[in-house]
Amino acid sequence: MTQIAGVILAGGQATRMGGQDKGMMRLGGLPLIERVIARLSPQCATLAISANGDLSRFADFGYPVFADGSTESQGPLAGVLAGLDWAARMGFEAIVTVATDTPFFPTDLVDRLQANSVPEGFGMAVTEAEERRFWHPTFALWPVALRDDLRVALRHDQRRMRQFAESKGVVPVVFENSGAQDAFFNINTETDLARAEALLASP
Repeated sequence: MTQIAGVILAGGQATRMGGQDKGMMRLGGLPLIERVIARLSPQCATLAISANGDLSRFADFGYPVFADGSTESQGPLAGVLAGLDWAARMGFEAIVTVATDTPFFPTDLVDRLQANSVPEGFGMAVTEAEERRFWHPTFALWPVALRDDLRVALRHDQRRMRQFAESKGVVPVVFENSGAQDAFFNINTETDLARAEALLASP
């Protein structure tokens, strides 16, 4: 299988929590991004952090940090493009992106995205509940070969991750939830953070 580089999308702010930097919010005494790094790093050949603002805030985590180049209108797709450009310079053929506010994503995320995205090599995580499908577009396997098309899309203000992905033949890769727990539960509010603390403390 192709070696995969991981890219953590760390550009978001918790607007419903006073505009805090999501990556630096603490869960169980550790910054969220540190928990995401610990979960992703065993799954990838290497990883990097795509962020905005002051990049030095992530310097102590020991991985490359680069600007996502985003504007408010471009959103996380700009971070994906920055990750693809970095991966191209590093000689990788694909990246897997994850969000910094989602600390419990599957420990087999990369393997399953890679195994179930053939032959296109482009897969995006989905979950299913009550006969509905829920897309998780920040959790995806992106071929580096898409970067020029993505650059053009951003120039034309196409910012919806799923819309772009579907236009390029993305394969939906189904992940099962664990009981009532969403495999891609993310933290947006103080209530979410309290729930995450409870999940972390549960056996």
